[in-house]
Amino acid sequence: MFSRILVANRGEIACRVFATAKRMGIPTVAIHSDVDAEALHVKMADTAVGIGGKTAAESYLDIDKVIDACRQSGADAVHPGYGFLSENAEFSERLAKEGITFIGPSAHAILCMGDKITSKKLSAEAGVNTVPGFMGIIDDADQCVRISSDIGYPVMIKASAGGGGKGMRIAWNDDEAREGFERSRSEAKSSFGDDRIFVEKFITQPRHIEIQVMADSHGNCIYLGERECSIQRRNQKVVEEAPSPFLDEATRRAMGEQAVALARAVEYVSAGTVEFIVDSQKQFYFLEMNTRLQVEHPVTELITGVDLVEQMIRVAAGEKLSMAQDDVKLTGWAIESRLYAEDPKRNFLPSIGRLARYRPPQTLTTAEHVVRNDTGVEEGGEISMYYDPMIAKLCTWSTTREAAIDDMSRALGQFDLAGVGNNLQFLSSIMKHPRFRTGDLSTAFIDEEYPDGFHDTDPPAETMALFAVAAAVIEHASSRSPAINRDSAVLCGKPASASRDVVVIIGQSQTRLQVTNSDDGLVLQDETGKATTASTDWTAGQTIATIRIDGREHDFKLWPRVAALGLEHGGYLVKAQVLSPRKAELAALMPIKAAADLSKFLLCPMPGLVTTLMVKEGDPVEPGQPLAIVEAMKMENVLQAEKSGVVSRIPVAAGDSLMVDDIIMEFET
Repeated sequence: MFSRILVANRGEIACRVFATAKRMGIPTVAIHSDVDAEALHVKMADTAVGIGGKTAAESYLDIDKVIDACRQSGADAVHPGYGFLSENAEFSERLAKEGITFIGPSAHAILCMGDKITSKKLSAEAGVNTVPGFMGIIDDADQCVRISSDIGYPVMIKASAGGGGKGMRIAWNDDEAREGFERSRSEAKSSFGDDRIFVEKFITQPRHIEIQVMADSHGNCIYLGERECSIQRRNQKVVEEAPSPFLDEATRRAMGEQAVALARAVEYVSAGTVEFIVDSQKQFYFLEMNTRLQVEHPVTELITGVDLVEQMIRVAAGEKLSMAQDDVKLTGWAIESRLYAEDPKRNFLPSIGRLARYRPPQTLTTAEHVVRNDTGVEEGGEISMYYDPMIAKLCTWSTTREAAIDDMSRALGQFDLAGVGNNLQFLSSIMKHPRFRTGDLSTAFIDEEYPDGFHDTDPPAETMALFAVAAAVIEHASSRSPAINRDSAVLCGKPASASRDVVVIIGQSQTRLQVTNSDDGLVLQDETGKATTASTDWTAGQTIATIRIDGREHDFKLWPRVAALGLEHGGYLVKAQVLSPRKAELAALMPIKAAADLSKFLLCPMPGLVTTLMVKEGDPVEPGQPLAIVEAMKMENVLQAEKSGVVSRIPVAAGDSLMVDDIIMEFET
């Protein structure tokens, strides 16, 4: 076994590998950029080596620096995690020359499968179903348009190297093919140092289902079931689960056997994932093979009981797999939600900043429930603009899919995070969505169910009633508190009496409740005479209130609002006021302040780097015209004009770093 393992990565995956290595009794080494000097993965390792730089190219992608860190620390093995150098054949070969074991597949397998064009050719030869497309390198945008037209729209324009949704665009016409080629090539160059692009047919309404494989150097290769990864945004996975609610046993076996055949064809050793797209008739087509550990590997671990990282380490050390195909049993259901630093209400634009609060739900392992949180951050840590915006991977397991989803919904509701924009509310909305709960999925799910993006909407009547009760209970509890924390945004009322009337105002909805003390908490009766019982241990200052309503517990997050209470639950966020009947009458007479008109400005929607200005002062612009490109967290974002006008002022230049709402351009309209 290895004497010391260096993880050539950062964040949650580095912490994940360290956890298994420590359990196996193997000392660990972390590397870190200047930005990550105080990061959690650095604190978790036995030894840490600084490699300098800020960007990935200056640090985690610098092979010389990583190998030098191995020399300094005495590491005799390297686990690459995912991303960065995990699928870099040169890195694997360089380590071999240094006598350092790469905990992953051979350079040959990486080259064959890491290149999407080569992998498709090899998969066809191995008898694996493949998607129609042009399996050659595309030289320029004109050629991309010609090929796309020949294949037939829609098409997927993809980087040959890399993954994670980077360098991928769907095109439905010639203009989108031209633009998609330029953006994909630029992102691929920035993220992977490889700007080769190819095109394949885009299958509409597909499901994204992948097979986990594991192979050793003794000729053994198995598959460990599948993962459904159809909930995606911009080709990046958001929610994953195992097994898939769509597959039957025959299709699962056929996909697994093809995945194993492909792995054997390239003499694959280690953990790997063969990704397929599956149509409504359960016809499946090879998409790509990821020659590394996948981000979503925990859901496979939860349904199989197999520690994939441990198996990777043991296989790399020359051991045989500890199981055969017949030993693999799929038990229960697992869900993974990816928590990102992004703002869903601003078109999911990246967010950066310091984690003022980071309090995940309590981890749990019982015979019927598991709550697991893989993370690489801690309270007070910083989310920077230089790396991927994923904060954590929250996972739940239970005996059935419905129970696993319910557990996930509860865990998301108990996840207390502040300081950066995040997608917790959006994830909660997905868990409550009827289509998701029935398993009616496709990679177009988010586009179809959230066509205008994710925004606050009025809750259904049943949920609105819960909000009204919760607001009244919290206001009642706060009125009994001797000291009110203003951060909780609860207005201090008069000491609670035995019974009183309140009006809960949420948007255009008003609910009048009679609130009465009882031995078990409160009884809240509405104007129809319907009575609800409620109780809570919440006290002023706490940011999450767990309230038992008619015998069932519900979690509500509290957010500061001016003269009101912000409540979040089940994917909905509302502003609630709890007033006396007389004050409610007067509140209805208050004027509403109009929002400021910012339409004459192009504002930076996220913290990022201005890479390109596409117009100059004095230029006329039309709706939809590209104006500037801002790069943030390895993704390029093209900013377009919303209406006609003339550019009057551009106070920034290419290369400038901007914060949210910094002015990029001003227009005369």
